[in-house]
Amino acid sequence: MTVCEAPGKVYLFGEHAVVYGEPAVPAAIERRATVTAEPRADDHVRVEAEDLSLNGFTVEYSGGTDDRPDVDVPTPLVEAAMGYVDAAVRQARAAADAPDAGFEITVESDIPLGAGLGSSAAVVVAGIDAATRALGEPLDRRELADRAYRAEYEVQDGQASRADTFCSAIGGAVRVEGDDCEPIEAPNLPFVVGFDGGAGDTGELVAGVGQLREEYGFAADTVESIGDVVRTGEALLADAVPEEEPSPELLAELGELMDFNHGLLAALGVSARSLDAMVWAARDAGAHGAKLTGAGGGGCIVALDASDASETALSFTQGCEDAFRAELATEGVRVVES
Repeated sequence: MTVCEAPGKVYLFGEHAVVYGEPAVPAAIERRATVTAEPRADDHVRVEAEDLSLNGFTVEYSGGTDDRPDVDVPTPLVEAAMGYVDAAVRQARAAADAPDAGFEITVESDIPLGAGLGSSAAVVVAGIDAATRALGEPLDRRELADRAYRAEYEVQDGQASRADTFCSAIGGAVRVEGDDCEPIEAPNLPFVVGFDGGAGDTGELVAGVGQLREEYGFAADTVESIGDVVRTGEALLADAVPEEEPSPELLAELGELMDFNHGLLAALGVSARSLDAMVWAARDAGAHGAKLTGAGGGGCIVALDASDASETALSFTQGCEDAFRAELATEGVRVVES
């Protein structure tokens, strides 16, 4: 039995624009998905996923994973949860050259599904790592990140970014621009996350931005402006000392850029009333800055605040289901048991 866990992430800057070749800076956070993989003697795959839905589910199917398993759960749940597990199994089988490998798989996660915190990437990264290790064919982190990206690309119909899977595999803060992904130094920023309990449709939101960008020149300019925000933020991080607590001046400057980034994303139509309410609640409580994180349309916001004020304010904000602090996860995917 092999158990691996991988972190979720927040976007400091750059979501949506990264789809069009602009840079982005996601940062891994200490909210993790844990996947247990144990090889079977047959080609069956049995998946127990207690935390991927309200009531959890267990399914078992045989042979290849090209067809969705016939299970008595709502179709969206199968698509959202099983799609990523299927893709992870396919990538692990291919990497280990074991097309008929069967697995007992258990998935647990404390990352809200579809909320912009990289839950699917964490499940896929941890799943591929656990399955390949269980077959005696562990992957280095970059190949693992690449295979996890391919899995997400498949499930998301070509709309995935390398940012989420690379960040989950490597940990810390990373810079993503096109296919180029590299870790960058960053201090332990005081992240506070607010979650509205919902989830946007990533594919629909990405397609909507694409349509705006094609139809209006100013929308294309907005996407480029997000890239400019990212580059400015990178320069600030480059001057920071990772081992030291971030200075109030750095937090203020980064927070201002986060505010700009949220405004630009809202202009592209990917925010929501609940997200805007949480952003303003955090700002009014004294956060250095706040923005949506992920695809938008619902889900999470991230704020910079070393005090308890933003977390407290969010917990009393209408539409906010949960608020929590999120430490930077300096370590990416890791083996818990082997």
